[in-house]
Amino acid sequence: MKKYRGGVIGLGWMGMLYDLAKRIGDKFEIDDADRPTPELDVHKKIHHHEHPGIESNPTSYAEAIYDRPDVELVTAADRDVKRLDAFTQRYGITNVYTDAEEMLKKEKLDIVAVATNTKGRAHFTCMASNLGAKGIFTEKPMAHTLAEVDEMVSTCAKNGTALSCGAISTTHPSFQKAKQLVNEGAIGEVISIEASGSHSQHQNWSYFLDSEPDWVVGIGDKPRADSGSSEFRGQGMLVTKDGTVVHFRAGAPGVRITGSEGEIEFENTFKWALSQKVKTTTYKSETSVITKMPWPYPQMMMPYGGIYSLDDVMRTINGDLDEPKNSGKRVGTAIEVEIALKQSSAAGGVKVTLPLKDRNLGLHYDWYR
Repeated sequence: MKKYRGGVIGLGWMGMLYDLAKRIGDKFEIDDADRPTPELDVHKKIHHHEHPGIESNPTSYAEAIYDRPDVELVTAADRDVKRLDAFTQRYGITNVYTDAEEMLKKEKLDIVAVATNTKGRAHFTCMASNLGAKGIFTEKPMAHTLAEVDEMVSTCAKNGTALSCGAISTTHPSFQKAKQLVNEGAIGEVISIEASGSHSQHQNWSYFLDSEPDWVVGIGDKPRADSGSSEFRGQGMLVTKDGTVVHFRAGAPGVRITGSEGEIEFENTFKWALSQKVKTTTYKSETSVITKMPWPYPQMMMPYGGIYSLDDVMRTINGDLDEPKNSGKRVGTAIEVEIALKQSSAAGGVKVTLPLKDRNLGLHYDWYR
């Protein structure tokens, strides 16, 4: 049944280690080949359930590829030979590389997981696409600069490569159900969307936009964190070209879509809730009240992992989706909005129009990203 050849670039936490060890926070330099690696259980058994909506253990990108009957995991690349040895021990695959470019040029891969640090992500994504990859799923964040985002999105679009950028909750099948409910009018006409922040690494809100961003205003951004991140940490508002309003408000849930006839809310990133207007009759007259309704299958269940990013890529290749739910285009939109919010806040909350002209603008992330 195997149809596609798959490989992984980067055998760090999301590339492989996530399933084999407890996470450690030992520091390293991004360009180090020899990195801190905990004791690994290379023979750990992981049970994968059928999906959508019935969860398995969190899975790394290597495990996600290995588990699918329609993809054969054939190779991996990492500069750290200890991690290559662990990959070989776990999967019995000796065809490994310390040079990712060499691997991509030799192996003619259909499915590529790019789980490197952010620094090399755009380069390897574009190379894999140009060398014939049908689907690519990357670790988050997507890229540092808008120029890198543009290159990744345009290259994959030109080559017809399905691109998913980050194993976040948006990849879960319950998000598709939420959007289906919105599109079917379950909450009436959409009035506004709300999220706790722009969060371009975990931007649930962008999945529900049907129009390009037009302008933003932002306030309250904070200085770059000691961890290295310059991501936006204030509050603000986005207005799209079709007039949709997105509020970024501290204390808001993961995402809330408010309509004329109800609300859909992703409560603290753990589960979905649906509220609808229901007509009721009192002894005097008929009125409407907002009532919590049962959430239709599937419901979000924690945890989730790379299995859903890959599943979206495969469903796109097979024609079941127009693009992955956490597509490069949607993530790129969130990155541009986040940068614009920073600009607005720095200038005292002025209106910033999109798209941004300077494509060299970007974000810094935590040191280990």
